[in-house]
This record gives sequence, structure tokens and C-alpha cells, in this order.
Amino acid sequence: MTYGPEEFAGDVDVSRETLEKLKLYSSALVKWQTAKNLVANSTLDDRWRRHFLDSAQLFPLIRQCHTNTELTLLDIGSGAGFPGLVLSIMGLGHATMVEANGRKCSFMSHVVRETSASSIVVNQRIESVESLNFDIITSRACAKIEQILSWSARFIGPKTEIWLLKGATAEEELTQAIALWNMTVERFDSRTSQDGVILRLSEVSFR
Repeated sequence: MTYGPEEFAGDVDVSRETLEKLKLYSSALVKWQTAKNLVANSTLDDRWRRHFLDSAQLFPLIRQCHTNTELTLLDIGSGAGFPGLVLSIMGLGHATMVEANGRKCSFMSHVVRETSASSIVVNQRIESVESLNFDIITSRACAKIEQILSWSARFIGPKTEIWLLKGATAEEELTQAIALWNMTVERFDSRTSQDGVILRLSEVSFR
């Protein structure tokens, strides 16, 4: 069965205006994909589930923990903007998307303009980004947990949380990370993958 914007709207509580912005995002993804290779071609037909729902499922979980309207979000290795740009369009707060690939940054900048998202796109490697504290750090399909924590260290304040969309290797990666880092870990089931898990890492510090 085809999973499209109507099915997405049935699964995710978004306004009509927000859904229209996500439709613009989806259309741009299809249009730019051929030239820019933004996502795996095998996922494009199922993009509303594989990319948009996968990203959007973070929104209610984060909102359960943070009721303040405007959060600052750092998305590491954003790729085509998942999950940071989706969360920003949904109204989570101001997102900083960091991505080293210039083509993908051009695409995200286009979507930010088209949707008036509260976001900026930074075309740099994460190691060279200015150190600032963020409320939320996200990452999806970018690197192992220990590497993400290493990259995140300069951006972690006393209340910063790291939210990760991970696959079947999550527990193995956590074991490796916990050997070097102190953290509180919460796990949530993924709505898009039987092997997937959402991790909330808080009180993170290097041992």
C-alpha cells in the first residue's frame, strides 16, 4: 500500500499549513534527487514513511520532555535535512543543520527558503563549527554513537539531550560508548522499522 502525505497526516498531528510545507519539501526531494543523489534511490518511492515519518516521530517524544515553544537544535550530518529540517518545519524550534556535502546543503537551503523554516544550513564539517550550546542534538544514519558523542562534546550544556535514530546495531554501539561516556539512556520503539530504536541520551559527560 502506498504511504503518502494523507497517510502521514493520519499518523502525525500536523496542521494543514505544516503539511503543505512538507509536501513542498517532498516535491523538491523528488525533483532534486536525479541530479543531487540526496537519499538512497530505493527509498524515494516510500519517502513519506522512510524519511518524513521517521524524522517526525521524534517530535512528540521531544515535546513530552520539553514543553517550551522554542528549542535550539543541532542536526549533525543532516544529509537532505532528516530529521532536523522536518522537526523545524513542524515547529520544534530553530534548527542548525550541519552537512559537509555542498549539494545537499544547496538542497536544504532551497527547502528552507520555500518553507520559511526556522533553520540555518552550515556547509562545514562538524569539527570546524563554532562551539555553542544547544537544547537538542539529533543525528540519523550518520555515524556510530561514540563518534556522535565525540563530535557533540563542544555543543553540550548542562541540560542538552541527544536524540538518535538508530538501527539494529544500537545496543552494540551503546556498549562501546558507555565505556568512554557517562550518560542516562532511554529507549523508544521506532514507528518505521522493526529493527529501529530511538535513543534519548541525557546527562552526557566524558568519563
